[in-house]
Amino acid sequence: MADSSEYAETFALVDSDDDGLISADEFADLLARLGQERDADRAAAAVAALDSDGDGRVSLAEFTRYMAQNA
Repeated sequence: MADSSEYAETFALVDSDDDGLISADEFADLLARLGQERDADRAAAAVAALDSDGDGRVSLAEFTRYMAQNA
């Protein structure tokens, strides 16, 4: 598995409230910052796809696992 430090900076850009987790709302904000429509359903689906522990948010470990598998 990839070292989470490889992705920590990118993760921090999305984790706008610095709680160590990415919520669907934060993901929707990212979409808007990237010039895309701020779509709550799309953001919720993206978070659900990465959320392996079912807490409704994405941790750095979950983010790292996804990024390493899709690099």
